Amino acid sequence: MEDQKTKRPTMDNKAATFVWIAYSAFIFIDPVFNPSFRLWLGTLAVFLVFLVAFYRYAITCDQKLRYAMVAIIFSLGLITLPWNSGGITFFIYAAAFLPFVCDNAYLTFGFVALECVIMLAETYWLHSIGWRVSPISGWMGSLLTLIVGGSNYFFAKQRKSNVKLRMAQEEIEALAAVAERERIARDLHDVLGHTLSLIVLKSELAGRLIATNPQRATEEITEVERTARTALAEVREAIGGYRARGLAAEIEAARKTLNTAGVTLHVEAADSTETKLTATEESVLALALREAVTNIVRHAHAHTCRLRFVTSNGQRRFIIEDDGQHAEAREGNGLRGMRERVESLGGQLLLSRDTGTRLELQLPQ
Repeated sequence: MEDQKTKRPTMDNKAATFVWIAYSAFIFIDPVFNPSFRLWLGTLAVFLVFLVAFYRYAITCDQKLRYAMVAIIFSLGLITLPWNSGGITFFIYAAAFLPFVCDNAYLTFGFVALECVIMLAETYWLHSIGWRVSPISGWMGSLLTLIVGGSNYFFAKQRKSNVKLRMAQEEIEALAAVAERERIARDLHDVLGHTLSLIVLKSELAGRLIATNPQRATEEITEVERTARTALAEVREAIGGYRARGLAAEIEAARKTLNTAGVTLHVEAADSTETKLTATEESVLALALREAVTNIVRHAHAHTCRLRFVTSNGQRRFIIEDDGQHAEAREGNGLRGMRERVESLGGQLLLSRDTGTRLELQLPQ
């Protein structure tokens, strides 16, 4: 759909509109220097029609009426020229507006040329039958019509390009806003999903221990409070521009969470991982590990989890395996966000469920 601003030939401010209207003062030259009631009445009548057409064209005109408004202004020139030489002004107005109506250069210049031919033909015909219309005025009007029509064509072309550029910039800004909302949604899902799972586990553990080991239960409740405060800080970071903690720190947090859930974590080649990763890659893998651990704690009923980082066939593979029993795979927000992050780095995510669950993130070297 065409942008509303492209439908207006004038600049988008009132001052420019008044400048355009000011040129219509030329039609009052004849009434001022050759005053008569009929001349003034006719001039004012066509001027009012012109104002209506100009307003509809320049201020509120829609696509269907643009050609009609130009045709009306051109017709005013044909009607006015026999008794008011200032009628040539309407021909020039029509030529000035035409480039903003017609996008085709050949049609635009063709119509402008046709205007000039009609104007010259009318002036010569009126002169030949004795009207006080000089052919010189026809030639002068034609020259001005060509100059104004030609210059406005290039002005209109530039203006339409500026409108398209502005629309493209607005679209980019809108897409950036959507991307930012999606980023915040993914990060909040990763942050809260993991942390709330840990809070639930520790709260359940404290509930079981409160009768048999009150001191241990108190420690778990204190840990729940600390975890909740950490979650609050991470949510604020996510909204302001979240940056995941380092992979090594995330592995230790995963070990702690899994131990609370009764799952043993085995790590292979963890120490050499960070030296092979960029900061962005490390952040993506850390968030993926967090999401995987959250799913293991919530759904897997696993006993062991194995974390490996290997390099083979030009791929760096980050593998998370558990021996639990997951429900049938369904790509929710967490897995979808994980996949989007990995694919943004040129990698891919593979998920399989045979004996337990295997999540593999492949990154190019």
